Amino acid sequence: MGLPLRYSLGNLAARRLRTGLTMGVVALVVIAVTLFGGLVSSLQRTLVASGDPRNLIVLRKGATNDGSSVLTLEAFQAVRFFDGVARDAQGDPLVSPELVVQPFLRTESGGRENVLVRGVEPVALAVHDDVEIVAGRMFQPSSGEAIVGTGVAGRYVGAKLGETLRFGRNDWKVVGVFESGGTSFESEVWVDVRQLAADAKRTIPYSGLRVRVADGADMDALARRIDADPRYAIEASPEPEYYAKQAESAKALYFIVVGLAVLAGIGAAFGATNTLYAAVQSRRAEIGTLRALGFSRTSILVSFLVESLAIALGGFAIGAVLAALLGRLVSWLLGGIAFGAATFTANVIQLRVGWGDLVSGFVLALVIGLLGGLAPAARAARMRPIEALRRA
Repeated sequence: MGLPLRYSLGNLAARRLRTGLTMGVVALVVIAVTLFGGLVSSLQRTLVASGDPRNLIVLRKGATNDGSSVLTLEAFQAVRFFDGVARDAQGDPLVSPELVVQPFLRTESGGRENVLVRGVEPVALAVHDDVEIVAGRMFQPSSGEAIVGTGVAGRYVGAKLGETLRFGRNDWKVVGVFESGGTSFESEVWVDVRQLAADAKRTIPYSGLRVRVADGADMDALARRIDADPRYAIEASPEPEYYAKQAESAKALYFIVVGLAVLAGIGAAFGATNTLYAAVQSRRAEIGTLRALGFSRTSILVSFLVESLAIALGGFAIGAVLAALLGRLVSWLLGGIAFGAATFTANVIQLRVGWGDLVSGFVLALVIGLLGGLAPAARAARMRPIEALRRA
């Protein structure tokens, strides 16, 4: 004979303070784990989403990112006419020569961060066709104008539309704001590549190339052709592969998240165990009566486990809602969260708690409920009716 579900849930309602405190402990664990998980997954989504599978990125051999690469004008002129390179309606090659520098910019809060400034030509908007100007217009070449990503706009002094950014040896008027579907480009400032090279006194004008591969062309063959060119020490790789490697910088955070989850889970399990042990102690007479009425040890064990799991799932529900709200609130208050990228610049991400992060919190809550409730449930089930009534 089993105990009805309303008996277990009724016991939780009858002990509101103790139940609420234990739910609070579980909720705090869920908040911590899901927010840390959301931070890591948001960073990885930002980096991995930046790669276009139709593009190759060309860098100097041995360079791990744009910031450590240099590329000559002659290499650019050679690559743009290789077979397999896509062309626009006018027949011009879709190859974007780019230069990156990493100046310091002042944040609105008074801090200082390295920001990636990318020098490009107008062809960049055709090669990076996920980049869309959402306010203002594209900059005019050699005019001291700039466009900024949505992660930059408003975060740094002078980065709003119509204002003036100060870095390098020039002032740059912000004439446009762009977005790119949440990719890392939204953390960048774009200016004219020739003007940026002159401002930075770069005698070798480019850091790398973005090459759009023609429809139907063999991307691997084009990459091998670029790698094998004896005149230039350059190599090509698909953009998604390049950004996947940049995302590896976030892997260290996984170990931190796992460690915090384990420590928090142990603490929450002890809290739940203590609560349920106390419940067993205070309900000896009740347990003895149930045993005397013929309820089996298994039914009592299941009843206490149901109480423990109900507490854990209640804590998860509270924690999940609060974590989602806190993630949005933190991003709104801080204007995004800045992470150091492989180029030693700030990648501004928006903290979002995804379904995968919530699933992790849910699994952890279930584990807490099972581990926290198993020992006291077993203790309750082992009690003999006479012993329980005599000690009550």
